[in-house]
Amino acid sequence: MSTPATQRTVKTACNRDCGDACSIVATVNDNRITRIAGDPDHPITKGFLCHRTSRFLERQYSPDRLSTPLVRTGNCFEPASWDSVLERISQSMLQFREESGPASIMHYRCGGSMGMMKLVTDYFFEKFGPVTTKTGDVCTGAGDSAQQLDFGTVDSHDIFDLLNSKTIILWGKNPYASQVHLLPVLRDAKKKGARLILIDPVHHQTVQLCDQFVQPRPGGDAALALGIACWLFQNRKVAASVESYCDNVDDFKSLACSRTIKQWAELADVTPSQVTLIAEACSDGPAAIIAGWGMQRRANGAATVRAIDALAAVSGNIGVPGGGVSYCFARKRAFDYSFLKGEAVAPRTIPEPLFGPGILAANDPPIRMVWVTAGNPVVMLPESETVKQALKTRDLTIVVDSFLTDTAQCADIVLPTTTMLEEDDLLGAYGHHWLAEMRPVIPAPELVKSDYEIVQALAPLVGLAADFSDDVETWKRRMLYAGQNKGASLDDIRHGPVRSPTAPAVMFADRKFPTESGRVNLISEVDTTPSSVTPDRPLLLTSLATASVQGSQWLDGTQDDHLPATVHPDSAAGFNSDDVVKLESAHGELTVRLKLEANQRRDIVLVPKGGWLNKGRCANALIKAQTTDAGDCAVYYDTAVRIVPQR
Repeated sequence: MSTPATQRTVKTACNRDCGDACSIVATVNDNRITRIAGDPDHPITKGFLCHRTSRFLERQYSPDRLSTPLVRTGNCFEPASWDSVLERISQSMLQFREESGPASIMHYRCGGSMGMMKLVTDYFFEKFGPVTTKTGDVCTGAGDSAQQLDFGTVDSHDIFDLLNSKTIILWGKNPYASQVHLLPVLRDAKKKGARLILIDPVHHQTVQLCDQFVQPRPGGDAALALGIACWLFQNRKVAASVESYCDNVDDFKSLACSRTIKQWAELADVTPSQVTLIAEACSDGPAAIIAGWGMQRRANGAATVRAIDALAAVSGNIGVPGGGVSYCFARKRAFDYSFLKGEAVAPRTIPEPLFGPGILAANDPPIRMVWVTAGNPVVMLPESETVKQALKTRDLTIVVDSFLTDTAQCADIVLPTTTMLEEDDLLGAYGHHWLAEMRPVIPAPELVKSDYEIVQALAPLVGLAADFSDDVETWKRRMLYAGQNKGASLDDIRHGPVRSPTAPAVMFADRKFPTESGRVNLISEVDTTPSSVTPDRPLLLTSLATASVQGSQWLDGTQDDHLPATVHPDSAAGFNSDDVVKLESAHGELTVRLKLEANQRRDIVLVPKGGWLNKGRCANALIKAQTTDAGDCAVYYDTAVRIVPQR
């Protein structure tokens, strides 16, 4: 007789780059995960997972997953032992530091994993060097910088405070693709009588949820915000006490009233009645603005978010239940990571959007070694071919990943790492205020190591053994020490969902702000010039997250067809749906398959983000590397393109 299977369940959490940080219940039979589901006891997850995480077991058990270190030999990779690769890496690191200084080594970590233990990996390179690091954030940097300037901090109202809103404005937000666990809260708010307004150049599924849909031109958001503010000033609907908690009120009023409502509407390519509709909703609050994570990815991205912040402030929707401008939640604030000094001690930094050109241009010293973890910069950063060239031309490039991505294919050494179902870590979320612990559901394969295990094994070889001798449990308790008597210790989190004790339900309820003056810093100058197209290149490339895939983590076989490109039929005159054509920018070209949708604007072309370069589906190969007006964010959405026949 065969031995009956042993079944157990384990709770963990999703560490991928998503605001929800879902709590997961995994079912294990004989040390194999057979099912993952949302935790029904978690107040945000509420028993369901997004489509892409629901399918994670296909990735967990993919035959393409790496199970041993790989070393480049010519154009191929060969398996190698951990002892040999760690010896080679340590000798190279010591040599580069001795010959060229620690700035000749660059450590690059992105958001492929949002776990707090990744900060300990950063700490390893800081202790060894400090080494060259990145600045900014390609996704949210401009908005982060904007809210830091305006309010002195970046955080949001409690997600359930939306139930106190009379109006909820989703400004450039598609929760069906980017934050599915916001949807039940929005539906509950709507049942309570809240009106939902969507502002977005792109027509997407969220339109069905909302009462009104306003579709401005790409990059027209700042003009729209100023038009709404103009209406408020002209109709004396500005908060009576606005000067008591805002600086620069007169300057902002002059800016907002420098054009008529009609002129602002024309600049945003909306109707004056749409401006009035939103303005009336803001004045008849409380009105909550949920700012999406895409509109700031333009040259004037920080100023755009600042204009929206100012609109919320002068309309009286700051510091009140049901109001606020919720952009990102302070996911790390409940943790103590003061051991890490970051940019303050780095000998050199490179803005993340300029990663490829920055490495190639660096000298005194040149960058000789790059270590990449929790990211796929060849695919996810602008100028993909430049990034590829930068990585392939270093003395030593090391990539830590579970798969042989476009970036890993540029490496000299590839180190296999754990998946989220094997991780031991802590999480905060940037879409709500709940904290989570990740526990290994099953052990990692024999030759697979976590990021911390990798640097812990490397540490004795480079003279850092004492600094990285602690186990993960010790690091977790250290990072949660401040919550020890506030209901947010590690033991508290292990007993059930814990909300961050540092997070207020309503931001700035006392109308006091951690700015220099203690008041909101209203913007007084905004470049409202729309994103530019030309008669030769009349479309703006818009590469969007999808509900199907997280970042560039596509499943095997899903990248075999041409990249789909969706446009209005009038923007593809002479072509039909499913035609294979070229999409050209000033920087490159892609072969795409057309999809025609009459509800899209005529000045945009939509493609899914994260397509692989080696499959000819990488939209970032068309985009020039540049930074936003503040925050070192990538300018993803200002690239003009044209459709031409396949040659």
